[in-house]
Amino acid sequence: MIPEIPYPYSTILEIAITIIVAAILERVVARYLKRFSERRELPPEVGNGLVLIARFLIIVGAVITLFRVGGLSTEWFTAISALGGAAIGFSSTKTLGNFIAGLYILIARPFRVQDYVSIAGTEGIVKEITINYTKILTPGNTTVSMTNQKILDQDIINYRYKSGKSRLYCYSFELSFDHSLPTNKLEKTFDQVIKRYEEKLPRKPEYGMTKLMRLERHYMFYLYFKNPKDIFTLQPTFLKEITEAWDKAKASSSS
Repeated sequence: MIPEIPYPYSTILEIAITIIVAAILERVVARYLKRFSERRELPPEVGNGLVLIARFLIIVGAVITLFRVGGLSTEWFTAISALGGAAIGFSSTKTLGNFIAGLYILIARPFRVQDYVSIAGTEGIVKEITINYTKILTPGNTTVSMTNQKILDQDIINYRYKSGKSRLYCYSFELSFDHSLPTNKLEKTFDQVIKRYEEKLPRKPEYGMTKLMRLERHYMFYLYFKNPKDIFTLQPTFLKEITEAWDKAKASSSS
């Protein structure tokens, strides 16, 4: 027959077991979250934030368990926690929304740091992703900080393009031309400019007609970049050279 442990000692034993289990659980969860953050390449502050939240939840669970083991009512503790949670929720709804949105962006990864993106009319290179804000470097060399909650409400264009094992960025833009030149001569001017960019870019630029209208033809051009910052400089020069080649071809055909 198993001897019965006296009440005070059994309570002390349950308290000790609760504390030990909470300590072990905290270490296991913290280690898992740190490895998860490293695999996902999350910023250090994000990984630390996840560990802090997990520790807080484990401590709250352990305290509630200790109250029950000690025979104390947990109603007042639950009431205070609910009241405190409501107060924090009302005072920081926007911050909490940004926090959750930031976690979603970091985990789902619709874009990464150094990606070239277009979000809500803001175009540029993602320089930093934090819990509250995403910072984007624009072609004008200014940094725009966008709230993560706003980002999730917008359409996100990511120009990242996978080509085999290499990661490139495909930047596309549309131009329109009138019918003053036949199609073969017009596209020949494109090819002349593209030939000059074959060595400057990791992949040969491409183009294709997208619309044929009564007064004009629309072409989409595709430029491939290894370094997204090159989009700031090479795309405008390519556009300028295409325009100049077009003007020159028109002038020569009319003379």
